[in-house]
Amino acid sequence: VQLVESGGGLVQPGGSLRLSCAASGFTFSAYGMNWYRQAPGKERELVAGISNGGGSRNYADSVKGRFTISRDNAKNTVYLQMNSLKSEDTAVYYCNAKRLSRMYWGQGTQVTVSS
Repeated sequence: VQLVESGGGLVQPGGSLRLSCAASGFTFSAYGMNWYRQAPGKERELVAGISNGGGSRNYADSVKGRFTISRDNAKNTVYLQMNSLKSEDTAVYYCNAKRLSRMYWGQGTQVTVSS
């Protein structure tokens, strides 16, 4: 099983980034997918989630209206479009796959929002 995140980097406040997570080794379309993040000195928090078919999405209050989660089951990939980025969005972002008691994690990608 592999979850490989990409798309992180340094961006100015107000800017945008799109994170991708490419999955392999499991039946991607059967799993709910999530993005978590962890800032230095803080606990890992759920940012956004999407159901296996893509029909249901949920977001942390702190990112509602700015971030959009989506998935392409044909490409085994989940995305996180991040707009209007703020300094407080700086964190390592992790891709997560979950189905019943099974859960997989990616290695994370750093997002830094700074001028």
